[in-house]
Amino acid sequence: MRDAWRHAPSQRRVAALALPMILSNLCVPLVALVDSAVVGHLPQADQLAAVAVGGSLYTLLSWAFGFLRMGTTGFAAQACGRADGAALRLVLLQGLVLGLAFALLLSLLALPFGSFALALMRPSAALDALTRDYFDIRLCGLPAVLAGYALIGWLLGTQNARAPLAMLLATSLINVVLDLWFVFGLGWGVPGAAWASVLAEWSGALLGLQLARRTLGRFPGRLPRAALLRWRNWRPLLAVNRDIFIRSLLLQLVFFLLTVQGTRLGDTTVAANALLLNGLLLCAHALDGLAHALEALCGHAVGGRDRLALRRALVVAGGWSLLASLGFALFFLFAGEAFVALQTDIPAVRRQALAFLPYLAALPPIAVWSYLLDGLLIGATRAREMRDAMLLAVLLALPAAWLLRELGNHGLWLAFLAFMALRGAATGLFARRLWRQGLAEQGQRAG
Repeated sequence: MRDAWRHAPSQRRVAALALPMILSNLCVPLVALVDSAVVGHLPQADQLAAVAVGGSLYTLLSWAFGFLRMGTTGFAAQACGRADGAALRLVLLQGLVLGLAFALLLSLLALPFGSFALALMRPSAALDALTRDYFDIRLCGLPAVLAGYALIGWLLGTQNARAPLAMLLATSLINVVLDLWFVFGLGWGVPGAAWASVLAEWSGALLGLQLARRTLGRFPGRLPRAALLRWRNWRPLLAVNRDIFIRSLLLQLVFFLLTVQGTRLGDTTVAANALLLNGLLLCAHALDGLAHALEALCGHAVGGRDRLALRRALVVAGGWSLLASLGFALFFLFAGEAFVALQTDIPAVRRQALAFLPYLAALPPIAVWSYLLDGLLIGATRAREMRDAMLLAVLLALPAAWLLRELGNHGLWLAFLAFMALRGAATGLFARRLWRQGLAEQGQRAG
């Protein structure tokens, strides 16, 4: 491990991929964070709660299809490792087709899902109406979000980390400008925040298409059009995406239950929890930058059947992930009050959030291992093990949540910490078994 950590070329490769991806990923939660921060400075708590609940419902739908990014990355990285330009073109087109197809499906299911979810939460009448307005408008951005997942995954697989950064940075900056204009300048309130996010998401997706076109110029080859009509060319990608979808759905179920239980504890509690979860999203997306670097390097090593390169990438990315997680823990512990104040000036929400800051500070060192090992398994296109690890963690955490329910919001956060610890441990067990079986030689081909 010491030799791998000291290997300068591996350090440079991880840094070249991770630094742009950390910046890229920090832009992702900024859409929700900016919406919360802007609306959080309006006078009523139910407006902030509406953005929190509506954003959680939208995230549950869209992130459940995050497999479009993760599945695409592994196959694109392995094709890049083989220098197979035709396969790269096929994987890109498959990802975009799947994104648009799933966006159409979600559009048909979203409104009944939103009504069902709000019925479970039992919000106040004012919160219910505002949440529906926000959620319904955000659905207009679904096609752009899902296409963006496929584009980012493919670009990362080609080891082009700057293009996703440009996409997500453009999305975030446009969202900030439009949020301020629509909410404060035009006085549109909660609907204004939703429309700002939709327009920003479409801008990012269109930019991604142009960047993907430029990237293809580095990889000679032609799209095998006939391959699109053969089922066997879709089967590996669909199998990986199926398993990642189940894994993502289980993860979003946990966040959904967290939101449902928080809503039942009152508008102030759900708003405070949302501010803290924004901190978790910020941390998770930054740490995912290192996991994404590992995805690309792992896929490249698997495509080239290079076990030593895989070991070096894992050690270097793992070391920096641990250090970064400790940095986030210290930030939330000592600067958490400023982080909360930045998002809202409602006194009751601030007090509630500050009371639960220690739980947020404890999360990064616990959660980092599941993020990192997910990157390893995604690069090797071993999605089944990711799915099984998530299922095991959820099944073990649910009884803990039931036993802790009498502790109110403290019990909710303790159960969430237990889930993240179980998730990391289960993923580690599966990754260890695969490593012993020869992980570097276990990749699959799409197309």
